[in-house]
Amino acid sequence: MTSDEPRRVTILDGAMGTELQRKGARVELPLWSALPLIDNPHLVFSIHREYCNAGADVITTNTFRTHRQSLEKGGLGDKAESLSRLAVRLAKDAADGKQLVAGSISPLEDCYRPDLSPGNALDEFLEIAEWLLDEGCELLLIETMNNLTEARSAIRAAQKLDSEFFVSVNPSNRDPQTMLSGETVREALRVAEGEGASAFLVNCAPPAIIERAIESIAPYSQMPYGGYANNGTPDDRVGWRFDRELAPFQFAEHIEKLLSLGSTIVGGCCGTTPAHIKEISQRLAPMRG
Repeated sequence: MTSDEPRRVTILDGAMGTELQRKGARVELPLWSALPLIDNPHLVFSIHREYCNAGADVITTNTFRTHRQSLEKGGLGDKAESLSRLAVRLAKDAADGKQLVAGSISPLEDCYRPDLSPGNALDEFLEIAEWLLDEGCELLLIETMNNLTEARSAIRAAQKLDSEFFVSVNPSNRDPQTMLSGETVREALRVAEGEGASAFLVNCAPPAIIERAIESIAPYSQMPYGGYANNGTPDDRVGWRFDRELAPFQFAEHIEKLLSLGSTIVGGCCGTTPAHIKEISQRLAPMRG
């Protein structure tokens, strides 16, 4: 595609967990964004609706921490299925058929700690994917993956269920060409391409890191690609610190840089808000026909 040809850009939504925190919901670790599904599901719905109104094309389910391994740490392992299904219904109700609903499938342990990864976990990923698809997700978003073994097992689950899926990996702040495991982002791209993903993304790192990760794969990708950066600082005690944030107009400038690198799927991760997605949507209106 030449630079003067129009491109259809897809806008993902922004953060859920940090928006819940920002709005005063209970989001203590390790359950994080799963807790409001019990305490305040209407707030989850309202945040989804805000992203719909802001111009997102894709609404992501609040299932980042509804798998058994996370919930068991809080004594709620038996609620994994019911909370996962509820999260899909809330997203679908908010989208009301106007946005695509993507089922979030995250690492089973800490997304910043590949050393804690269970590795091959096909059975649990298959269980999660079945719940998401059965409740009506139109695609699976395998996101924030920090190592290829676990990513591959999530991919195999999507394949077994014949689902469309995106793959997104978490690049390292030290070397944006690599994942946190030390495996390269380019290698992850090749896995995603070879296994039938519809798109390849990088996420949950600062904007400059996401840009450099995209630069490392842009010359080689044979599939749609993009990224969704975070905005702020992770914190082991409170979950997220809202410092070093980019204002919506600044974050939109970062998105424009991703587009200049050939990205066609963009959005926001932790710390971003509906205001950030609205700014992106307004700026990219000519590219969304």
